[in-house]
Amino acid sequence: MPGNRSAAVAGLQRDEEPEEDGDEDLRDGGVPFYVNRDGLPMGEETWERMWRHVSRIHPEGDAVARRIRGATDLPKIPTPSVPTYQSSTTVPQRLESIQRYIRELQYNHTGTQFFEIKKNRPLTALMDIAKEMIRESLPIKCLEAVILGIYLTNSMPEVERFPLSFKTQFSGNYFQHIVLGVHSGGRFGALGISRREDLMFKPLEFRTLADLVQEFESAYHGYWHTIRKVKIGQYVSHDPHSVEQIEWKHSVLDIDKLSKEELRRELERHTRDMRLKIAKAAPSSPTKDRKKEVGSPQRGPASPLRRNSRSERRPSGDKKTLEQKPPSDVNGYQIRV
Repeated sequence: MPGNRSAAVAGLQRDEEPEEDGDEDLRDGGVPFYVNRDGLPMGEETWERMWRHVSRIHPEGDAVARRIRGATDLPKIPTPSVPTYQSSTTVPQRLESIQRYIRELQYNHTGTQFFEIKKNRPLTALMDIAKEMIRESLPIKCLEAVILGIYLTNSMPEVERFPLSFKTQFSGNYFQHIVLGVHSGGRFGALGISRREDLMFKPLEFRTLADLVQEFESAYHGYWHTIRKVKIGQYVSHDPHSVEQIEWKHSVLDIDKLSKEELRRELERHTRDMRLKIAKAAPSSPTKDRKKEVGSPQRGPASPLRRNSRSERRPSGDKKTLEQKPPSDVNGYQIRV
């Protein structure tokens, strides 16, 4: 039993992503990885750094790098097809197709994130990165999967999307993970990628946001991780050309300081906040002059624009405090494969 427990924990420790962009060395729980900041194709220095890192973290060391880099007959990796739908395809079926596509890209085990995701960039810039992910069809990590999920659901105005991230603790170390929460037809679900089957996709079947969070909490419990904080963003605009920023942390819930009932109330409050933001952003009644215009084009069914005022952000449960980040240490790599 102890051996099984150690294996489960080790697998999870490699699963999570750092909460914020850092410098060259990103880490959480002492497990670091690099980010490719050169774009694609990679620069020579970044390319060689990736292989050096693979040699350090892989159980076979330099041998695996030499075997792959020196091979002339490597199998061709199939390129996944972006999902397409019939008009009769239901929303749950479309979300399952999107999740299947994300999974087919596979989880990135190299220790180098191929696409740089800066959370403070405008939505339109992040959507350009999503297009590049599709074009390159490379393995991705959980933050990249969130951006890709937003892009692939932009054409589904009946589906609202929001960031949902978890900070967990095991054996004195902290870990971060993020998925894309989805809401449609009065039900919640999630899209994403993870090394763990039960820490990514959730079908559109949870009646409340609290039920969805509880489902993730149960999954983490199976890996002996304790959720310390849940961070939930606002609904993301469906306009791929929007210059607004994604609001990643509208509510920050300190699980240690909330009872089960208080947590449920805070999650219900956040759900109301998201709905209220849409209501506030809904277009007002046309003016008299506007009514007199002839041949004015009608607004399509796209989701209303959502304001993203940082002043409206509300830490729930407890005031958000700045977390101390460990200093960069490129010599302290731990196994990540």
